[in-house]
Amino acid sequence: MRDPRADITPETKVGTLLEQHPEVEETLISLSPEFRRLRNPILRRTIARVANLRQVARIGDIPLGTLISRLRAAAGMGPDPRTAAHDKEHSMSHPEPDTYAPRPPWAGVPARTLDARALIDGGGHPLEQVMRDLATLGDGDVYELVTPFVPAPLIDVARGRGFEGWSAPPQDGAFRTYFRKA
Repeated sequence: MRDPRADITPETKVGTLLEQHPEVEETLISLSPEFRRLRNPILRRTIARVANLRQVARIGDIPLGTLISRLRAAAGMGPDPRTAAHDKEHSMSHPEPDTYAPRPPWAGVPARTLDARALIDGGGHPLEQVMRDLATLGDGDVYELVTPFVPAPLIDVARGRGFEGWSAPPQDGAFRTYFRKA
C-alpha cells in the first residue's frame, strides 16, 4: 500500500511534495510563471515550507484539480477522483480577475504600506516583516502589502493570527493585499 504521506492532495506542502517527488519540480514550475521563484533557494526554504497546493493554485491562478492532476501524472500516480470537485471549488472560490470580491468597507487608506516586489524579486520573503508590522497595527488601522502575486500562504498565516485579509484585483502587474485586526 502506498505511503499516505507520499500522496499529492490540496493540503500537501510544496516542500514535502518536492522532497518526496523531486521528479515533479519542472512540471510544477512550468504551470505558472510565478512558480519559477521556487528555483530561488531562499524562497524555496520559506514559501515551500508553508504553502500547500491549494494556496499555490491560487497564487498561480490554476484550477486546483488541474494542478493536482498534472503533478500526480508527473509523479506516475493515477488520477485523483476528487479532481472534478477541486475544479468546481476553484471556479467558486477563486473568481476570475474581473469578479474579485468587492472591496470591504474596512479596506480604506492604509496606515502603513510595504511594497515587497523588490524583496521578492531579489529572493527574499516578506512574511517575517509583515507579521512584525501587523503586530504593531492599532485598532482600525489598515496595512497594505504590494506583491507580484496574491500572497496566499501569507494571508492564511495572518488570518491564523487574528487578521482579516483582502486582495484587490491586479493593477499594473501588482497585487495589493489589505490587512486589519479581525
